[in-house]
Amino acid sequence: MKILAIVQARTRSTRFPNKVLQKIKGKSLIELLFSRLARSKMLNEVILATSNLANDNLLVDVVKNLGFGVYRGSENDVLSRYYTAAKYKKADVVVRITGDCPLIDSNLVDQVINKFFRDQVDYCSNVDPPMYPDGLDIEVFNFQALEKSYHLAQKENYREHVTPFIRKSNEFKKSSLGYHTDLSSLRWTVDELVDLEVVKKVFEHFHPNIYFSWLDVLDLYNKYSEIFSINRHLIRNEGMNINTGPKLWKRAKTLIPGGNMLLSKRSEMFLPNRWPAYYSKTEGCKIWDLDGKEYIDTFLMGVGTNILGYSHLEIDNAVRSVIDTGNMSTFNAPEEIYLAEKLIQLHPWANMVRFARSESEANAIAIQVSRAASGKDKVAICRYHDCYLSANLCEDDNLFTELESNRVSKNLSKTVFFFQYNRFDELKKLIQQNEIGVIKMEISRNPDPENNFLHKVRKLATDKKIVLIFDECISGFRQTYGGLHKFYGVEPDMAVFGKALGNGYAITAIIGKREIMEAAQTTFIGSTSWTERIGVVAGLKTLEVMERERSWEKITAIGNHVKDRWKKLALKYSIDIDVWDLPALASFTFRSKNAIAYKTLVTQEMLKNRFLAGNSFYACTEHTLEIIDQYFEFLDPIFSLIRECEDSKDVSLFLKDSICHTSFKKLNMQ
Repeated sequence: MKILAIVQARTRSTRFPNKVLQKIKGKSLIELLFSRLARSKMLNEVILATSNLANDNLLVDVVKNLGFGVYRGSENDVLSRYYTAAKYKKADVVVRITGDCPLIDSNLVDQVINKFFRDQVDYCSNVDPPMYPDGLDIEVFNFQALEKSYHLAQKENYREHVTPFIRKSNEFKKSSLGYHTDLSSLRWTVDELVDLEVVKKVFEHFHPNIYFSWLDVLDLYNKYSEIFSINRHLIRNEGMNINTGPKLWKRAKTLIPGGNMLLSKRSEMFLPNRWPAYYSKTEGCKIWDLDGKEYIDTFLMGVGTNILGYSHLEIDNAVRSVIDTGNMSTFNAPEEIYLAEKLIQLHPWANMVRFARSESEANAIAIQVSRAASGKDKVAICRYHDCYLSANLCEDDNLFTELESNRVSKNLSKTVFFFQYNRFDELKKLIQQNEIGVIKMEISRNPDPENNFLHKVRKLATDKKIVLIFDECISGFRQTYGGLHKFYGVEPDMAVFGKALGNGYAITAIIGKREIMEAAQTTFIGSTSWTERIGVVAGLKTLEVMERERSWEKITAIGNHVKDRWKKLALKYSIDIDVWDLPALASFTFRSKNAIAYKTLVTQEMLKNRFLAGNSFYACTEHTLEIIDQYFEFLDPIFSLIRECEDSKDVSLFLKDSICHTSFKKLNMQ
């Protein structure tokens, strides 16, 4: 196994000619770099790769006199220079170092090499995302990746900068050496004259020792930051320009399993390394990230929570009044009664209500109460409800089948049974073969109910004395003022509401028939946090605003309009898509082997125009026709590009990030 470090350098730099031959205390920058790099314990050989132009002859002589090898090739096609040099030297692994990094640390080089082998990847670096000072850039890749890049990379930028194709392509396994503090704003490279002045002061400080570590330099910076101030105005030009959000997301994953509290908000689901990830404020359908950039959310609107828009003044003011008068006490909040009465008024079949604060909690409560009421443990579920049952089961015919599960208890799997939507025969067979006590399902997402499916389920549940639960956490208040079951004229025994109920404030509700709900008294269900006041107050005010504005009609109309324009846009460019889900939760899917790459491309390109977008459009009352027109104005050229990719172009060449994830398989990606 031969590990070869290739240092790329030339003397014909536009900004600073002959920079690598500039001297500090009698030694040229290239000599300092090679001397420091040669102390690596992992490298088998270090060579210079420069151009075959005559003006680089002096550089070649300097390096040869130091005792290092030299390879000469194309000046501008640096990828070709690397490939042919590595092939000539019969390298198995290549370490890429640039000649403008005289402060390169051999120990740090060894760390990246070790991580490359430990992670068993094709490419490893400390620059993607950059966490180290500019000037410590290290990239390690195997020869096979270099060879494939050499043959496939076509863009001039890819040929000039060696690794962009590897970094952006899905064909290679990649990892990165991070650091606990983001130091990417520090500039220790030499691209301009002022950079040389900084590096000179560093070497002069440690003279005659030239083998100080990068941590020694960092310590110097912390003690005498004025030494480094002269080039602070210059912008880092190595790697991507990573904003605050992606950097914080990377940090989050070292502290929080999965990075956050909700899988659907992981950056990996959108743009793995470029998604803004965190917000500083919201208003209407707008979000501001941590860098102050303003975006229009034509995507998930809080993952379906804010159908009245973000930071709704009336709702926020109601919550502020609670903050002023008290959110928690030994007594109960009277608004619990008022909200319960309102929900029962909207759903006359129900007699009682329990509240919680999250959708998972509410569904778990519904299961616990219904099992107690039926006297049976076995549950038949349709769609994705298993996480509420503490049995993360995966069946091929159920929603989110890709979820990689670690079962809480295998015994629980014996009480949970799956059936497909619209397959009444499957449900009937389950009930014939098992003592089912509960049926739990969503009303409709995609497809719509067929052959009187919902009414058949209702009758079967009644005949067999099975508790029927409708999960309305997502569908509630989007197509009717209440549950979607009202639209289809089918009444359950219990229903669960969340998401939109508090317009972004945490409040969920379980409503049901008295004879079912009173079973809650026979099993312990409770939480101090469920008795806080903000949630129920927000719920009451949200329902008031919804009723006054008839919000469900507005967002349904918006969703139908968006769906229609998606279809027209796809027809314009002869792109096959499927349009699905409730109008207010409109979504589409590309019918292509590159579907996920296209979804990523849409998100990437729309983000450039300050739109949060993907293959969904969760409507809110703040989405005006002007915003929708602007959305489609930006979406049009993206569909045009997708048409070109369907014809012949490689979509990976247009992606500046990894392709987004399609599932929840890896819950704690590092």
